Parts: sequence; C-alpha cells; structure tokens
Amino acid sequence: MRNSKVFWLLSLVLVLSAFLAACGGGEDTSTEPSDSDSDKEKESASGEMDSVQELNLMESAEIPTMDSALAEDAVAFNIMNNVNEGLYRLNQDNVAEPAVADGEPEISEDGLTYTFKLRDAKWSDGSPVTAQDFVFSWQRAVDPATGSPYGPYMMAGTIKNAAAIAEGKMDKAELGVEAKDEKTLVVTLERPVPYFISLMAFGTFLPQKEAFVTEKGDAYASNSDNLLYNGPFTLTNWDGTGLTWSMEKNPEYWDAETVKLDKINVDVVKESGTGVNLYTSGEKDRAGLSGEYAMQYADDPEVVRELEPTVFYLKFNQERNGEETPLANVNIRKAISMAYNKQDLVDVVLANGSLPADFLVPTEFTFDESKKDFREVNGKMNEFNAEEAKKLWETGLKELGVTEVTLEMLGGDSELAKKMDEYMKSQLEGNLEGLTINLKAVPFAVRLELDEKQDYDIQNSGWGPDYQDPMTFLDLFVTGSAQNKMGYSNPEFDKLIEQAKGELAQDIPARWEAMAKAEKILIEEDAAIAGIYQRGIMSLQKPYVHDIVVHPFGGDFSYKWAYISGKE
Repeated sequence: MRNSKVFWLLSLVLVLSAFLAACGGGEDTSTEPSDSDSDKEKESASGEMDSVQELNLMESAEIPTMDSALAEDAVAFNIMNNVNEGLYRLNQDNVAEPAVADGEPEISEDGLTYTFKLRDAKWSDGSPVTAQDFVFSWQRAVDPATGSPYGPYMMAGTIKNAAAIAEGKMDKAELGVEAKDEKTLVVTLERPVPYFISLMAFGTFLPQKEAFVTEKGDAYASNSDNLLYNGPFTLTNWDGTGLTWSMEKNPEYWDAETVKLDKINVDVVKESGTGVNLYTSGEKDRAGLSGEYAMQYADDPEVVRELEPTVFYLKFNQERNGEETPLANVNIRKAISMAYNKQDLVDVVLANGSLPADFLVPTEFTFDESKKDFREVNGKMNEFNAEEAKKLWETGLKELGVTEVTLEMLGGDSELAKKMDEYMKSQLEGNLEGLTINLKAVPFAVRLELDEKQDYDIQNSGWGPDYQDPMTFLDLFVTGSAQNKMGYSNPEFDKLIEQAKGELAQDIPARWEAMAKAEKILIEEDAAIAGIYQRGIMSLQKPYVHDIVVHPFGGDFSYKWAYISGKE
C-alpha cells in the first residue's frame, strides 16, 4: 500500500507541474510589499488616500442567500458582515465591540437579562434602525415556519423560550427579546452564557426591518435591490444567482467616516489557476493559494498567511432514504477515519499551511484561565494507521456479512475540492480492500440541499466557529441538531453537552472536562465524523492593499478598515 500511495503523490506532483507550465504561472511577482512606515504611508493612512479606493476580490462560490434568517454558509455570512451590522461586530483585534449597540449593555446580577441601548444608526433607505428590528428578525429566525438552519441552533437553550418556540410548542412572540422603546432592547436568557456578547456579532442576530420584509414578500433577499443595509457597504449588481457582484460604500452608515473604500468588485472563481492568473495580470488584488500554487509562491513577498480555526471533516451518514447505510457500523466508520494520510494531504494537495486534524475543536482557538489550549486536553485521536484501519475494516465487513462496500462521497465542485476528493478516494480504496468510492461533485448550494435531505453517504464538510468557545463545534452533533444530518445519536454525548451548557456553565474547569470527554466520544469512540485538516490560508495580496481584517469566526473578512495606498 505504501508504494501505491507514493506513486499517486508523485503522479499528482508531475501533473500539477505540467499544469503550472501550461498556465504560465511563473510570472514575476517579486515586488516588495509597501508595508513600511514611510511618510507617504503615514500620510495615506491618516488622511487622504493616494489611490482610487476600489478593491477587486474573488469568492470561491456563489451567494446561496442574503436572508440572515436562512444563511448558513461562509460566503453569505462574509458578505453580510460587510453590508449589515448587529449589536456588536468584531474589531481589528477580533474583539466584539459595540456596533448598533450604544456602549456596553446593562447586565442583571444573575446574568440573565441584558439591556442594550441603540445608537442613531440608519438603514440604507434613511430610516432608523430600531429595537423592534431586532425583535422581528430574531423572532423570524427562531420561528419553525421560517425554516432557519441557524436560528434554533443559535438561540435554543440560550435565549428564553427559544427551544420551545423552535419545537412549535410556544408562539414566537414569547421569545425573550423585547423592544422597550425604539432605542432600548432587552434580552432575557435561558441560562448564563459566558460567550453571549460574542454571539451578538454573528450574522443570525442581524436586524431586519419588518415593513420592508413584509412588503417584499417572497421577493425579499432575492437580489441586491430587494434588501436593506445598515453596514459599511451596500450590496449592488447581485441578481440572486450570479457569479459577480459589488459592494459600495454606504453613506447612511453611522461610522461612514471610518470607511475608506468606495467600491469592492467580487467575482466567483472556482479554479485556482484562473485566480492566480487574474492576480498576476493585475485584475484582482487578492488570490487564495493551494497545492502547486502554494508551493510555487511560498517565498513570494506578496504572500500572506493565516491559520484559521476552521476544521474540515468527513460526515458519515448512518441512515439514507430511511435505511441504514454501511456507515451505521462503528468499525466501518473507524476504519475509514484511520485510512487516509492527512499529513500528505496538507503537504502536497493543499500546501498552504493547513494542519492535519485528528480532532474537531481546532488548535490556537480557545484557552482556559491558565492560557492552556483546549486542544491539549485530548490531543490527537484516530490518527492515520493503515494497518489498524485494515483490521477494523475486515471486522466491520464480517459484521455486515459482506465482502464489498460502495459509498458515495459528496463534495464541492471547485478545483481544489475535486483534487482533495480524488486524493481521499485513492487513499481509502488503496488502504481498504473491497471499498469503492464514487465521487459526487456539486455546487455549494446543491450540497447544502443534499445535506438537508440527508441524501449522501460520506460528505466532505467543514465548520468555522460562530463564537469563541469549543461548544460552537461540539453541539453540532447532539441528537436532532439542524447540523447533525447524518443519523448520529449518543445519549452520553448529549448529556455532556447539556451539562456544559447548563449546570456547569459557570464552573470553567468542570465545563472544559465535560466538553473534552464529549469530543473524545464523538471522534475516538464513535467515529461519528473523521477529521481531515484545520485550514491554513495562504494568499497573494497586492502590496497596495492594507488592513483587510481576517476573523476567526462569523464573517471571514472585514473591509470596513481596508484602504488602497501606493498603487501606481
């Protein structure tokens, strides 16, 4: 098996090298970054910009929706983060700071009631953003009639009565959120929530103007003209499905004087080679790198690197179309989880600083009171071990009474996604005799639909945090979770999560111990999912682009503080 793996990797490198030559990827990009503290830079940063304030970017997928109640993907939340604003937003240091909220809230002694005063913020039509806009939006998101994937998930067990409303047992008007007057919002929690303020920076909690949403009806959020904005930018030229759109400076934004960019032009580009060529030709100002391009540009002075707390993993669907799949067998799941070499994947296929993920909760993300990384508690689990995987596979086949298994792997349709899935197919079929993997590459929106219907066997999936706490990863997989579309259920896991959310909420050491035990059950004991990698971002960025802020959760980027300076 080892020789087969090495041959596959060598073949991949040769193919990628030939592709590089064909694409002309060796264009000179040796210009030194202009990030010095020259007088010109100082003058530009503090006063008039010396260049046209227009930024040209790329996204890897279309926008599935711009309705904050229905959004569940990175692209939508990234755009929303720049064209809308909630009570809080993440600042340049990734700390949640007041946005529409006018200063910090008044918090009751028991930690259950938060009273927010609102600043004089406006919608893009000039009307005021009011407390009722938050009440309407949150009630709409938790209402089961809306079908929000995030509303119940983010609010149940956090905001008073949200769980009962989501289950259809209580009217949405009973949600623990009230507009005392136009500028006073009172939120009542179900329990003390240590990370509540960081939640307020997340897209699901954005406001919506009831009169506008009602007037638009089914057309609401169908394109950029059927939306209102209260953030740094407004979305323009988006037809609801297209591969291109723009964001323009919002003159009605309460902090418009901070915003330097006049316009951001975005195109969906799914092929890495195309993206790099657009960058090197000067048509785009930032381009993501992976695989052969990451290796080629590793030492380029225009490269920027970040390690994200985003983890990718295989979801094992145990029940499809009302029938158990072979993945309902724990030994089959464990065998697959140990049958692929993650280190080779990140070194050769990605080559962008990503890390192998033998875990769910990422490294360098959350820390206890002594600054100890949560990741140190459990370390690595179900690491690559071809021989052990083979034994588990043979046991699983005997338990199923079969000698062969065919499984469908659902993945994305981007160039990188296809390369990763080809690698996974080669590894799994090479290390597990009798296994056939059929790849199914679909657009992101289609993958979301198939996930919702639980219509897949294995899915190459990923998750970025919604707030800075291990729970944002762990409670995805409790029984009945909107994100647990794979037939997984473990009462002990559910109990640990409930304890960490409830009785242990203010006992930090005990809470962390419970969450660590839950992660071990999910990954090591049950192999309900199997980690692949923690994403590293390696990008080319023009030296005249400054202060794009990268966030660890919520929207990936903020352009509020970005500006162009030094462009010839």
